[in-house]
Amino acid sequence: MPTRNYTYYDYTISLCPECLKRIDAKIVFENGNVYMLKRCPEHGNSKVLIADDIEYYKNIRNYNKASETPHKFNTKTHYGCPYDCGLCPDHEQHSCLTIIEITDRCNLTCPTCYAGSSPTYGRHRTLEEVKKMLNTIVENEKEPDVIQISGGEPTLHPQFFDILDYAKTLPIKHLMVNTNGIEIAKDFEFARRLKSYSPDFEIYLQFDSFKEAALMSLRGANLKKIRENAIENLNKLNLSTTLVVTLQKGLNEDEIGKIIEYALKQKCVRGVTFQPTQIAGRLNNFNQDTNRITLTEVRRKILEQTDIFNPDDLIPVPCNPDALVMGYVLKLAGNNIPLTRYINPTDLLDNSKNTIVYEQDQELHRKMFEIFSTGTSTDKASSKLHSLLCCLPFVDAPQLSYENLFRIIIMQFIDAYNFDVRAIKKSCVHIVNKDYKIIPFETMNLFYRDGKNEYLEKLRAQSFNSK
Repeated sequence: MPTRNYTYYDYTISLCPECLKRIDAKIVFENGNVYMLKRCPEHGNSKVLIADDIEYYKNIRNYNKASETPHKFNTKTHYGCPYDCGLCPDHEQHSCLTIIEITDRCNLTCPTCYAGSSPTYGRHRTLEEVKKMLNTIVENEKEPDVIQISGGEPTLHPQFFDILDYAKTLPIKHLMVNTNGIEIAKDFEFARRLKSYSPDFEIYLQFDSFKEAALMSLRGANLKKIRENAIENLNKLNLSTTLVVTLQKGLNEDEIGKIIEYALKQKCVRGVTFQPTQIAGRLNNFNQDTNRITLTEVRRKILEQTDIFNPDDLIPVPCNPDALVMGYVLKLAGNNIPLTRYINPTDLLDNSKNTIVYEQDQELHRKMFEIFSTGTSTDKASSKLHSLLCCLPFVDAPQLSYENLFRIIIMQFIDAYNFDVRAIKKSCVHIVNKDYKIIPFETMNLFYRDGKNEYLEKLRAQSFNSK
């Protein structure tokens, strides 16, 4: 009988990358890769690489834990995913991390910006608007795990510190500031004031490359010296920092190992997050076929470019295994010891406790200090490490004030090309829009930013009429 040149694996609903209509999609295995095949009646067939590691892709399903929903939903399910974002009751994951954009303004005009920010675009949100955004998250989550203050460039907001002051009065377990680091680099007193919000506070620092050409392509400016100065100031203060790397094939994927090695040497750095470019926003001169890098490609390059990890050290994150990979390292006496390989996947999946903040987990806190106490001999520390590992599923390394735990994250944001409704329903990185609705970050950039409302209403009408 005639045979296909691929192996059919799964079915899902995706989007046409041209018109954003929902269309059927097949997941297939071909030549060691995972592809999505789909056809729009108007725009024809498309084939998208979604993974270059079949075994890892299949293993994702083994990390799919029971859904944890928010305490409150903000809209009804009517048109179907992704046209009902808000969150609707059909969404399967609460907000592990919620982003608030307090300004559209930025002191850069990055060619890769998903929000289209610039020195002249948009406006600052008022303090009352920002307070309402924060209150919306608390209403949904009761005690939000992580809230990230973002923009634009949030440090430009004239009431930036007033916003942080208010956020610290709320029952937020951990607060982040997502920044390009320019203000931190040029003003040590500004950085010192940020330190006053610790503990449970972190800088999420843009850090894409050491190469001028890559920085110019991604950020439109050579920010190498800015990054060095920002890290210097953050190290002096030992202010918890995660380096955030936007990855684009052909630009900076060859620096993954170098960035990890650099980060491990910095006193203030608690981890590195790698984010493959999402096709959304400004994104000048991006070619979907040649510049896209998948989550599994990033994972493989970490394994190839460092001598720290083996495949068992970089595993799916159960709240959204399609889009997130994690790995933990213990920094001890000049050695970097991978820890994730010792975590039993069952502990991750069966754990109903969703505490990702170190300071709130007193048992983990006690065991960490026991292990690294000067009064604990090496052989005793070895035996106690086993008991520590039982607690690791409860901890999110960038939240640690303790300097010995380091985390790698790969965070893949889905776009119209690789859109998979199954994964979107598990999205746990959300954003509050200007209507005070909480929306998955990916669909916000596709459907819910300024200027897209009219087209979204058209898609909703078409969706409703087709039922």
